[in-house]
Amino acid sequence: MHLASTQNHKSINSFSQGLKDGLPICLGYVSVAFAFGIFAVNTGLFPWQAVAVSMANVTSAGQLAGVPIMYGGYPLVEIALSQLIINMRYALMSVSLSQKLDSTMTTFHRLIISFANTDEIFAVASGRAQLLGRRYLYGLIITPYFGWVLGTLFGAIAGNILPTIITDALGIAIYAMFIAIIVPTAKKNKNVLGVILVSVTLSCCFYFLPFLQKVSSGFVIIICAVVSATIFSIIAPLRKNQLKI
Repeated sequence: MHLASTQNHKSINSFSQGLKDGLPICLGYVSVAFAFGIFAVNTGLFPWQAVAVSMANVTSAGQLAGVPIMYGGYPLVEIALSQLIINMRYALMSVSLSQKLDSTMTTFHRLIISFANTDEIFAVASGRAQLLGRRYLYGLIITPYFGWVLGTLFGAIAGNILPTIITDALGIAIYAMFIAIIVPTAKKNKNVLGVILVSVTLSCCFYFLPFLQKVSSGFVIIICAVVSATIFSIIAPLRKNQLKI
């Protein structure tokens, strides 16, 4: 028992091991970022702008929601609030991951690594039984980051070259990704399904009802997310033994 406990608290700090663990994430990001690149160019951005967005933000949902708001010239407060709602989970994941960092992780390195603490990187890192060193985490984030940026570049270039019918078809891929993320969870948890259904219903109301159509896309995202989450936090709150980050 003592030996197992000691092994679990040893630090993993191998850059090459981080690269190895991050490679599958990188390959997955290339395909999703490719779809985002096409989406961004079709929205109206230049390829270099799409790449700049992916370099400064590593968040598929945030970028997908933010590009139309940014290109539409809506107020900065709108894009700030929408990104806060969409990306709030990263703060929770960072707090959780901070409990697994070894003594090599100073504040400076924490700030850099937190920039790329995505869902997939968090899942891989938190799945490690050992404490995590900065060299390992740098290796873990670097390949997914470049996969995300390069995938966006390839998609943005393809969006300017491929026929419209093909780019439109490929652009649907990013929506398919989000569906693939929520469906398995919704099948296991009826409350998650309820949140999704409420959000979809509200979104349809904003799209089809004339007196709601003037609400901008950013505030639609904010309202749908906050209202649906609030409703189910009241009628179906999580118990302490259900809380998992």
